[in-house]
Amino acid sequence: MNGEPLILAIDNGTQSIRALLFDKQGNLVGKGKQEIEPYFSQQPGWAEQHPDYFWQNLGTACQALWQNTTARPDQVAGVTVTTQRGTVVNLDKDGLPLRPAIIWLDQRHAKLDGPLKGHWGLLFKLLRVEDTVQRFREKTQANWIAQNQPTIWANTHKYLLLSGYLNYRLTGEYRDSTGSQVGYLPFDYKKQQWASPRDFKWQVMPVTRSMLPELVMPGGRLGELLPEAAAHLGLPPGLPVLAAASDKACEILGSGGLTPDTACMSYGTTATINTTNKRYVEPARFMPPFPSALPGHYSTEVMIYRGFWMVSWFKQEFGLREQRIAEQQGIEAEALFDELVNSVPPGSMGLMLQPYWSPGVRQPGPEAKGSIIGFGDVHTRAHIYRAILEGLAYALREGKERIEKRNGQRIHRLRVAGGGSQSDAAMQLTADIFGLPTERPHTYETSGLGAAIDAAVGLGLHPDFETAVQAMTRVGQVFEPSPDARELYEKLYSEVYLKMYSRLQPLYRRIRSITGYPR
Repeated sequence: MNGEPLILAIDNGTQSIRALLFDKQGNLVGKGKQEIEPYFSQQPGWAEQHPDYFWQNLGTACQALWQNTTARPDQVAGVTVTTQRGTVVNLDKDGLPLRPAIIWLDQRHAKLDGPLKGHWGLLFKLLRVEDTVQRFREKTQANWIAQNQPTIWANTHKYLLLSGYLNYRLTGEYRDSTGSQVGYLPFDYKKQQWASPRDFKWQVMPVTRSMLPELVMPGGRLGELLPEAAAHLGLPPGLPVLAAASDKACEILGSGGLTPDTACMSYGTTATINTTNKRYVEPARFMPPFPSALPGHYSTEVMIYRGFWMVSWFKQEFGLREQRIAEQQGIEAEALFDELVNSVPPGSMGLMLQPYWSPGVRQPGPEAKGSIIGFGDVHTRAHIYRAILEGLAYALREGKERIEKRNGQRIHRLRVAGGGSQSDAAMQLTADIFGLPTERPHTYETSGLGAAIDAAVGLGLHPDFETAVQAMTRVGQVFEPSPDARELYEKLYSEVYLKMYSRLQPLYRRIRSITGYPR
């Protein structure tokens, strides 16, 4: 290898696949991006994609990378992968996909044959978590496949997450990172290993231990790059492939979040707020923290499912003008959407939004819906757009306060990543609503950077994670809260937003009982 050692981080998100080259100072020295179709639907509510589609587009992203960088393939010291969470792949005994991957956005439900029986059923009834367990059983993709496609399930040799599938294509080994195991699987989140044989999860799904990959901690070696995979990526064969973690976990590490006093927010397809902790701290009772990209640590997370989906929805339904102007002028549409936000005062002149686009188990409950209240004749689409951003920030602030209570520790720093972090207007109103300086990391590609940090430590380019994070992450722009806007938002949050769900919940229930939606 000649020249400075580099790390190739593959980031397979929901809307694109990116091939990213980082040096050991955390500088992005090359990037190839390939937009992808997130899913196709054969039935309403289904979300599927062919596993090989991801693999082929991964190669296309790497081709774009080598066309857009002066770096050389022989500088690459190792390869690592981070992917979307909860997308599952069934492989036969030859390692070939048996059916399309079920994407994390999928809404299908398995049929249940009544409550869980035996001592586990009795325990869950006493703990009043039957609804949580029932939802776990319904949402477990393996249950649906076994019920509706029994031949496919009978021929399933390996049952992997998308991360495990891509790692298999790279190395030929059925290995995956502990940091990627977020989904409806028999995984012990506390011990960060496959569940013990007596765990109830084995009883509520048809998955067996032999169907699952060997688990490796973040930074550990998964295998070596196969010749055919190396050709696909444009790299020399035999390079080490290192374990990273899920995209959200890597995003936190790439934002420099190592302690419970730093919250990392993701303004992505799913909006989240997380803290990293050595302790196992559940964000809500019996809801586990997810594995961190920092080995042996946990990510206490509050999620707003399809969070920034509403922003994309608005741009698609009401933002055609801005998109056309941006295309004509050769500028980023985000700048025009920021102008739209800034044309409206903080608080959107009383328009308040609750971003419960998808039902939950507790708060929001299974009857939850999104709501906008406070409409008047002064309101325009600009007010609606700002209210969407404000509503997401309110919901994430509520998550912050829940995490602080569970951690027993105040959050003093706020870092924001994801697509929405590129909006200065969104960053400023976040600072105002949280009442905290809001920091944007030095690179937009924080999930890829987090994966590169895992690989850098695994390759010995840095001696430990603390050193690697200090060397490879840094703060870019900081947005300070405005005192006047902060005071206004404090009143709207405490006196209006926090009361919305409890006031609207009975009406949500009536809507559900009348229409059957959400199911």
